[in-house]
Amino acid sequence: MIYKTTIDGVTHEMLHGFFVGWPNPPSPETHLKLLENSSHIVVALEDGKVVGFITAISDGVLSAYIPFLEVLPEYQGKGIGQELVKRMLDQLGTIYMIDLCCEDDLVPYYEKFGMFKSNGMLFRNYDRQSGV
Repeated sequence: MIYKTTIDGVTHEMLHGFFVGWPNPPSPETHLKLLENSSHIVVALEDGKVVGFITAISDGVLSAYIPFLEVLPEYQGKGIGQELVKRMLDQLGTIYMIDLCCEDDLVPYYEKFGMFKSNGMLFRNYDRQSGV
């Protein structure tokens, strides 16, 4: 497995199969744009294919938000997600607050990294979920 902190050499053709279960998922082209526009990324590659990724958006001073951690279904359970999170937290190591939102069933997963559950408020434009 190769882990990269840039998207050099990554094309939209390498980004199929993500956002499983989303009613209106982003296209691979939009997926590439979100990687390009993130402050920090880590991608996992195997055999020329992106099999996982994590992104963060940060002011570079005090705060960062991790909006996406995705691993292709056939690669889940192999430690790839854990490695992506560890590498992202290393990148963000000087930041005061690192936040993310997740479903209740994922809280124990993120607690393994020293994160703790907190309250938050959300607004979603579901008609914009695809990024178009």
